[in-house]
Amino acid sequence: MRISGKGLISGGRRVNFSFNGVSYMGQEGDTLASALLANGVHLVGRSFKYHRPRGILTAGSEEPNALVSVGKGAAQDPNIRATQQEVFEGLVARSQNCWPSVGHDVMALNDLAAPFLGAGFYYKTFMWPAPLWEKLYEPVIRRAAGLGALSGSANTEPYEKAFAFCDLLVIGSGPAGLMAALTAGRAGADVILAEDDSRMGGRLLAEMEEIDDKPAHVWVAEVLAELAGLDNVRLMTRTAVTGAFDQGTYSALERVSHHLPPSQSLKTAHRPRECFWRIAARATVLAAGAIERPVAFRNNDRPGIMTAGAVRAYLNRWGVAPGERITLFANNDDAHRTARDLVAAGVHIAAVIDSRHDAPDGRDFSVIKGAVVCNTSGRKRLETITLRNVSGEEKIQTDCLAMSGGWNPSVHLTCHMNARPVWNRDIAAFVPRAGAVPGMVVAGAANGSLSTHAALAEGAGAAVAALGQLGITAEAPALPRACDAPYRISPLWAVPGKGRAWLDFQNDVTVKDVAQAAQENFRSVEHMKRYTTQGMATDQGKNSNVAALAVLADATGRSIAETGVTTFRPPFVPTTIAAMGAGAAGQGFKPQRYLTSHRTSLKRGAANTEVGLWYRASYFAKEGETTWRQSCDREVMMVRNAVGVCDVSTLGKIDIKGPDAAKLLDLIYTNLFSTLKIGRVRYGLMLREDGFVMDDGTTARLGQDHYVMTTTTAAAGQVMAHLEYLSQVARPDLDVRFTSVTDQWAQFAVAGPKARALIDALVAEEINGETYPFMACGAITVGGVAGRLFRISFSGEHAYEIAVPARYGEALFDLLVTRAEAEGGGAYGMEALNVLRIEKGFITHAEINGTVTAFDLGMQGMISKKKSCWGKVLSERDGLMDEDRMRLVGLKPKGAAQELSAGAHLFEPDMTVERVNDLGYVTSVGFSPTLGHMIGLAMLSAGPDRLGDTVRLVDHTRGVDTLCEVVDPVFFDPEGGRVRG
Repeated sequence: MRISGKGLISGGRRVNFSFNGVSYMGQEGDTLASALLANGVHLVGRSFKYHRPRGILTAGSEEPNALVSVGKGAAQDPNIRATQQEVFEGLVARSQNCWPSVGHDVMALNDLAAPFLGAGFYYKTFMWPAPLWEKLYEPVIRRAAGLGALSGSANTEPYEKAFAFCDLLVIGSGPAGLMAALTAGRAGADVILAEDDSRMGGRLLAEMEEIDDKPAHVWVAEVLAELAGLDNVRLMTRTAVTGAFDQGTYSALERVSHHLPPSQSLKTAHRPRECFWRIAARATVLAAGAIERPVAFRNNDRPGIMTAGAVRAYLNRWGVAPGERITLFANNDDAHRTARDLVAAGVHIAAVIDSRHDAPDGRDFSVIKGAVVCNTSGRKRLETITLRNVSGEEKIQTDCLAMSGGWNPSVHLTCHMNARPVWNRDIAAFVPRAGAVPGMVVAGAANGSLSTHAALAEGAGAAVAALGQLGITAEAPALPRACDAPYRISPLWAVPGKGRAWLDFQNDVTVKDVAQAAQENFRSVEHMKRYTTQGMATDQGKNSNVAALAVLADATGRSIAETGVTTFRPPFVPTTIAAMGAGAAGQGFKPQRYLTSHRTSLKRGAANTEVGLWYRASYFAKEGETTWRQSCDREVMMVRNAVGVCDVSTLGKIDIKGPDAAKLLDLIYTNLFSTLKIGRVRYGLMLREDGFVMDDGTTARLGQDHYVMTTTTAAAGQVMAHLEYLSQVARPDLDVRFTSVTDQWAQFAVAGPKARALIDALVAEEINGETYPFMACGAITVGGVAGRLFRISFSGEHAYEIAVPARYGEALFDLLVTRAEAEGGGAYGMEALNVLRIEKGFITHAEINGTVTAFDLGMQGMISKKKSCWGKVLSERDGLMDEDRMRLVGLKPKGAAQELSAGAHLFEPDMTVERVNDLGYVTSVGFSPTLGHMIGLAMLSAGPDRLGDTVRLVDHTRGVDTLCEVVDPVFFDPEGGRVRG
């Protein structure tokens, strides 16, 4: 089906590929779709629900039908669009969603059951009898769900992620995009031009038109040559911009080696499979073009039925005619260009059918005006169409139908920040809302300007406007001469008649389904979408949404503008999870945040554990230690008897400055902070609005209007958000500013009897009981680096926390641990830290889990009577001051059994273990080598009044059932002599 002398790849190198086990020949520059059409292959897949035969519909990323699986084994890649997959030597592709073959699919029996499988049948069919849902319905549905399938083996192909920054990001390389990039590039701006296709030029590659009296593709090549010669312009092909986000950030997916044989993969040419980009752009020009929409009529889904623009693209770009007798059906002037190009190429036109009575006459072909296509025949390939006009119906023999219901501007990226497009009656389509994305200017067909001249003009103007906002002066170049024919259309969404007229080709949604949804009161576009699955396919309704909305509008008696549109969300095209998670294969999706001490800790035998968003050392194993308990016990005794070093950089650190900083602290904390002296630290408790404890921590006063707040690791983000709320909503009058500096400072706890000697020998300043008493702070210098020192303790020992800028963290940690080891100490981890704080009765979020008050923790005295604070009033409600509430106590085991477990529940020894007898629960436990037995903290009903009582601890999950004595939560050094000494 190649047309001699046509196409931009004519004379290219021949390549061999296979499809469904059959070998074919293509040309370099072909897509799989164009190569299959050139070989006369039209049946390429099956639809999702009814498994109806499907052929190639479009020529771009909006393709809903021609989805194939590429590759073999672990590298098998499903749901690849044949319209984007470039052929290469040895390409192996096959159809999916069919068995045993695409030509003979057993599941096509579903099509016979279509009367019972209409819109919403899932909700109506599988609700009764209820027991069958898990046993029958769900397994069958899950087995049938999906289109392509993964291999089930781990994919070892490499993926990359990258970051880019620019003054102007231009999305799309059609006439508008090229002019925008050229204008900005000549002005000296840093420009990124991103194009989803393998070649730049957009629709100009598919048109037989001229720009400046030369073929459009020649003009494109000249512009690209100039752009490639500019050092400030980056051209990115095969790169789809997939999402628009805050502050000018865009996501993009680059297909790096999809077009290359395995021999040219990363192993030999250092190329990953894909690269996921985060692009930070100061301004953006969206020139993403428009997407042609089909017309809904009976059996409009047969292989051989395509969009008119796609037929034109295959002819002019790839030199392929999708049929020998081609018929056109349209409601707009643009489709007539396809007929003219086909005639000029010597392809036979069976008929041009235009639904408009005032359609233009054809020069070299006749136009049947005021007529529609109402049916087709041919199961696996189109054979005939049925034409209807005022004279009646007649059949026309044809093997390809090129249909066009008009063009929809590609508005998706303008909607990713919750903006909605606006209905434009002149072009019968939605266009972007002005200012939908801050810093973005829309130009060309994406803006509803559907002539080449208008696209060129808007592209240049958009670049000038975008750069002007950045303070960069740019001059619009002289516009080249180009076609400026008006776009004329008379809306036709669906042809009335019996039978199924398809809207969503992939999900098998028909006009009747949408009308039924409206009849059953699913009148909202979002409800209709979910009830029918319209637009929920991998193409996200790019071909079908607008027509479906028009059908819904007609069914509900509303205008299309009143009906509205569904929500467009990123990504614009399907994006592999491997690309988004590049570099984290086998590690899950959770972000991995490492401390500055991470590498040094690993060298010293650290076993890491997840703490909030961070990875911290759980313990440091030494030679001869076979269990974590051995390491933990050694580290606890090391701190009690010598000196230990622990990385506490994960604690939230918030820098607070301003004349009203003290007032803000008095508002957020239960106790007074406005009386805190410079150079001192105070422990504070903060409440939620409902009176329950939110978090605790220390705040240091470094200057007259300068404080540094520390929070728990778990609540760092929550406290920062709380401060924002209080300063913007509760007290916007306060002159105060605060910044999260958690990542900017590396901070290390140095605890133990030898802590002072270690710190004093390390820093330039003199450290003693007078210069640094308990709860003091100040600036210090360590190794010539300015830092901070805090005399605070979370271990109950004489301790300090020393902080330096994060870039010095690794070196300082290594130095501290080396000196501690020389004194008989060393590094300690989270397990030892937990034991140390339980011994002292210090709380963490294991205790302040959102259900406890200051009264429950024995900290009611910390709620100042001299001032109000956030949450104070509600914390004093009678129910929250009840003596019988669960309150903090300590536990130690009785008798021979020494096992305690966190999460266990507490009961009277002689009561049955059931919910109504529950007295409380255990929050934290650990083995105390200092005391020689297990200890724990718990929330116990009337706890402080039950010291000395015996309670029963039961944990059915771990098989623990033992008796405990209720004791004071402070197990070690209750007078605090060691911490203050």
